[in-house]
Amino acid sequence: MPKLRKQFAAIAAILLAACMTVPLALADMNGIDVSGWQSPTVTCTADYDFAVVKATQGTGFTNGYMTSQARCVKQRGKSLGFYHYAGGGNATREADYFVNTVRPYVGEAVLVLDWESYQNAAWGNSNWIRVFVNRVHDRTGVWPLVHVSAAFIPQIPADVRANCGLWVAQYANNNPTGWQSRPWNYGKYGEAMRQYTSNGRINGYNGPLDLNYFRGTREQWDKYANPGKISKPAPTPAPQPAPSVDYEALATATIRGDYGNGESRRAALGANYGPVMRIVNQRLNGFAVYAPAASTRSVSVTVRRGDTMSGIAKRTGLWPLSAWSVPSGNISLIYPGNIVTYRGAVTSASSGSTTTGGHVYVVKSGETLSGIFGANGWQRVAQLNNLSNPNLIYPGQRLRY
Repeated sequence: MPKLRKQFAAIAAILLAACMTVPLALADMNGIDVSGWQSPTVTCTADYDFAVVKATQGTGFTNGYMTSQARCVKQRGKSLGFYHYAGGGNATREADYFVNTVRPYVGEAVLVLDWESYQNAAWGNSNWIRVFVNRVHDRTGVWPLVHVSAAFIPQIPADVRANCGLWVAQYANNNPTGWQSRPWNYGKYGEAMRQYTSNGRINGYNGPLDLNYFRGTREQWDKYANPGKISKPAPTPAPQPAPSVDYEALATATIRGDYGNGESRRAALGANYGPVMRIVNQRLNGFAVYAPAASTRSVSVTVRRGDTMSGIAKRTGLWPLSAWSVPSGNISLIYPGNIVTYRGAVTSASSGSTTTGGHVYVVKSGETLSGIFGANGWQRVAQLNNLSNPNLIYPGQRLRY
């Protein structure tokens, strides 16, 4: 009998341990990541636990909507993060540019390095990652997470992985989806975070969004944001006045199609529907196509069958490709009927000619020729400018196209 009782006790202990693991899964947080091509108010209306906002890219780009997107996250009492998209220039300077930009939020927001191949001149250089994260840690005391596609996790050095959490991107497919409690390959890589779609559809926002989970609680999120912070329950956010609504920005997003049509638009905009639709109707009245002030250089184009973004940029003369916003968030993924928008500045040659070579683009720090003019356009620009080494361009260099 004593032996039998011991066996029962052992079984009970196993069952108790199994039951105790279940709440850990329920502690996961659902979140979105956003950038400048989305509405400045996306974080004001979408339903999420955390939001990671694009801050910088290379050493010359800052998300113009960063402050407004972050403000709504904080005002709603949600968890906040910022990411830097690696441009592959000098890693120390990029880290400094990122830290200087997000300095007011250090200690309260998770910091992230977004390590991807597109427009990244250092792709495949693991030491670049090491230098960047160490510099961020030296200046802030915070180890940033590293966002990387699952296929390229081996590029992350072991010492970086020992200090920095992984944010892994891997999709089973990219069909429209809402929040998933157990996405494909959940936890397979020991990741702190996982991005499982770029075609997420959630309450409060009608456009596609990147959806993510964070494997932990808000207190654990705060530990990533500030490792030296004493653990304590997250305080209940004090009531905040409703954020001021940028009706002009909401109208621009509505015209772009972010909030759908009919009743779905009315539901997405809620109390803002009336004021926003008045602005929309004023802009579109009399068949006039609305365009923001010329100083913003914002131009919208409807995608035709067979179009590529390189082809649209060539047709309109508007470069670089990185200044175009597309509904999918990926300039390689556009569809007929999409509205794509250019939000950049182009310096015209004094002749004012619109023929080939009649415009001039001024190179910014961290840019590459293919990143500016696309896979189908960089060779033509290299020949036009007699570039002996297309991989060697300089900030401030003037390129005819």
